[in-house]
Amino acid sequence: MSGAGKSTLARAIAASIDARYTELDALFHGPDWTPRPEFVDEMTALAQSDAWVTEWLYDSARPVLAARADLLVWLDLPFLTVILPRVVRRTIRRSVRREELWNGNVEPPLCTFFTDREHIVKWAWSTRHLNRTRVPEAAESNPCLTVVRLRSQRQADAWLAGPLAAST
Repeated sequence: MSGAGKSTLARAIAASIDARYTELDALFHGPDWTPRPEFVDEMTALAQSDAWVTEWLYDSARPVLAARADLLVWLDLPFLTVILPRVVRRTIRRSVRREELWNGNVEPPLCTFFTDREHIVKWAWSTRHLNRTRVPEAAESNPCLTVVRLRSQRQADAWLAGPLAAST
């Protein structure tokens, strides 16, 4: 879910367990927001490495990652009070500052919210419930996959400081 804090949490997990973090958006998006043809091969190679941390994005990546992962951390934060404000603030900041994201791409102008059916804020809204079926399906299909469901930022912070820190 865009804006939930996946990348931030993934970076913190990687640092805590001394593993490599790879941002899937950086592998997926080529110039002009086009999908990179190497994405599936690079993501598969990532999943086959010994220790890795990444987000669980993209339909083509989910089954490969879930099959090779030991742990799936699900940030199931409240949409209206946490995720939506985060994605709106981040989108405005990136657009106004013309921040480069991946492979030369920048957020489009703010006015595209009204014209682009796949605008990131609209996409976050339309996909907000998908993980409620995807995560349980992944757990059922991959019996060795442990799922940790975190429903608040406070829970995420406590899990990082407690159970995750204790396991390293």
